[in-house]
Amino acid sequence: MPTFRASKAITTTINMKKYLFISVCAALMTISAALQGQTRKSGFYKDLFMDSGIALNTYDDLPAAKFLGLEMERIATYESGDTTAATAYERMLMHNVFIGSEIDENGILLYPDGAPRFRVIYVNGGKSTSHGKLVTPEGLANVRKFVENGGSYVGTCAGAFFASKGTYSRSKGEFSQNPYYSGIWPGYTVSTGLNKSATGVTVEKKSPLLKYYDFGGDMQIDSVRHNGGCFMCTDSLPAGTEVLGRFIGDTLKQLKLPIHKEVNAWAYKANDYSGRVVVTGSHPERMVGGDRLQMFSGMIRYALEGNGAPKVKGQLYNGEARNMTRRSGANMPEYTAIGDKQYHHFTFEVPKFTKQIRIDLQPAKGYADFDLFLYAAYGEPAFNDNAKYYNVENGAGKSLYIDSPKAGTLYISVFCDTTVDVLETKYGEQYTGRVEVLNGVPYIITATIINE
Repeated sequence: MPTFRASKAITTTINMKKYLFISVCAALMTISAALQGQTRKSGFYKDLFMDSGIALNTYDDLPAAKFLGLEMERIATYESGDTTAATAYERMLMHNVFIGSEIDENGILLYPDGAPRFRVIYVNGGKSTSHGKLVTPEGLANVRKFVENGGSYVGTCAGAFFASKGTYSRSKGEFSQNPYYSGIWPGYTVSTGLNKSATGVTVEKKSPLLKYYDFGGDMQIDSVRHNGGCFMCTDSLPAGTEVLGRFIGDTLKQLKLPIHKEVNAWAYKANDYSGRVVVTGSHPERMVGGDRLQMFSGMIRYALEGNGAPKVKGQLYNGEARNMTRRSGANMPEYTAIGDKQYHHFTFEVPKFTKQIRIDLQPAKGYADFDLFLYAAYGEPAFNDNAKYYNVENGAGKSLYIDSPKAGTLYISVFCDTTVDVLETKYGEQYTGRVEVLNGVPYIITATIINE
């Protein structure tokens, strides 16, 4: 009947509009989540590690990490300044993070092959030289390895000093290298001489931070806390350094050497495979809203965006087994066992007219109950979200068959899905459960052409 049909049509139209509205909202929420950095890039254990170690400010959380929906771990100590006050337990924690332990030969920050286990390390404010002494030369080398191999770095105040190779004295006109700094940004910092105060920061017109936020439309950030921090020395500036923001004003003429328009925040990335270093001489990290939270969140997002490109371990050859069984101490990353939530990437050249390829994964003795997955893709390294072929069966031993493969370069990846359990403590996270994975899961991989 006409009335019934009309009512049904109207109801259908309303339902369709409602469905479209819900779908659009869901899509926008997904896009928003991605823009906020809430999706985790494949190949890392977690997103961010916060260093509140000895001689640095200690906090239990990081507001920007919560704002961005990032998975975070931390080291927390409760001494800030006089390093002799640090307990033996806190010194052991520093060693476990930066150097290693019996259950984790390579330290919490690194995988067995030296690749970064976290996407970003964030270093708090505090006393940079005192902290660097406790990190030790071996730990400093591991921080450099972290960035060189694709992990990014964010630092505020002491974290900015710590990222540099040393300081420059404006009054003396002298450069001074600091052996307790990491040098992951190969430039020099200058002390502002400004303590227990705040400054304005203006965002540079071409700053990459503007990709994420407009800072109220005027690109001005008011009242950013500053306490004994630094700015960037523009003399002998390393190529590739980007200016993110500058100090505003003469700080009410409190300083003998004014800091107006000096670079407050900057970034640096050495090459496609290294991570990005993003630092500021001030303290926006404790803010829970407004432009100052956006400033620090933008720094983290730019660092995440700057993770290094995936590296290929090597090429697989027809029928030849590749033994990925070395431990971290062997210093052979292209043959080292795989860590938790890590990918290992390989290539295999497929000849024309190949009927089938079989990829075999064989666990080393005693490691059959770890979960290793196989992925394959054309044109780029294979991950869970882009692989055309995959085998995600439980256990380490498995085979993947590819019928009528396309001629050319096939990317093959191994992924370790087994990870540790985490126990929250006053001093940060402690690992339990499958801790053997921290020293790597050894395996053997073979790709074979089958034309029979």
